[in-house]
Amino acid sequence: MEISKLSRNSRAMKAMTGLSWEEFTDLIPAFEEAEREYRKNQPGRQRNPGGGRKGHLKTTADKLFYILFYIKTYPTFDIMAFLFGKGRGRSCEAGHFYLKLLEKALGRKIVLPKRRIGSIEEFTRLFPEVKDVFPDGTERRIQRPQNIKRNRRHYSGKKKTHTRKNIVITNENKEILVVSPTKPGRRHDKRLTDRISFIEHIPKDVSIWADSGFIGIQHCHPNSFVCKKGQKNRPLSKEEKQENKVISSLRVGVEHAIGGMKKFRVYSERLRNRIGIFDDRVAVVTAGLWNYHLQKR
Repeated sequence: MEISKLSRNSRAMKAMTGLSWEEFTDLIPAFEEAEREYRKNQPGRQRNPGGGRKGHLKTTADKLFYILFYIKTYPTFDIMAFLFGKGRGRSCEAGHFYLKLLEKALGRKIVLPKRRIGSIEEFTRLFPEVKDVFPDGTERRIQRPQNIKRNRRHYSGKKKTHTRKNIVITNENKEILVVSPTKPGRRHDKRLTDRISFIEHIPKDVSIWADSGFIGIQHCHPNSFVCKKGQKNRPLSKEEKQENKVISSLRVGVEHAIGGMKKFRVYSERLRNRIGIFDDRVAVVTAGLWNYHLQKR
């Protein structure tokens, strides 16, 4: 596969990797450095980095294209093995390994989201210019667990299927600041936000704009604006509907950011891999790629 041909076909490049040719080539040095550092610090290694048998993916560009193609199109490893000339088992191992390197490369570009915020001082240090934050929950489907307890824990009443959930928090520029640890989809957005103690660690001068899934955060943060939810015996008034419309128009950026994560099909389609570190890493990497795209735009 001659990757260089894609430099003349921007549509195909974005369809296969989710990045433009310029973004792809700019990411290669960071990916190469991440691999070199891993090889150098690999425990029990006897050969120098670069020694040993050469694989089918000979260049750093080939390896980066391999993992970006996988997370953008999310084929099975049987298809990856056919396209890239590897065995099915080796394709799986390479996918997990290069995903780890891609996360490290995005970390070198300083585009990865944070996982937790421990204090108001830490928030101020990390995001000194942020004046508005926009939280929202996002779910992706998983295969139905056979275990009864796991089945119940992952069933989302909102989506009517079994899911895994993240809380995504953005700023006014649609940059993803925080991605919560991945949890079963049964948990409510507000409950999951309380679990990571994010609201308590936002300065009082920073405004929070949230949908009706976060009703109750007003008691924890005075400078919060939450969409109101009508009830059967108490429908929303005209003024409340207008207020909801204003809040929704301001927080639409977080929906765009989540859409930027879900353009990578590994995050939007039903998860075929084992639940655990893989699905959590996918959430971080796709958010990092979205931030990287915003940085290069």
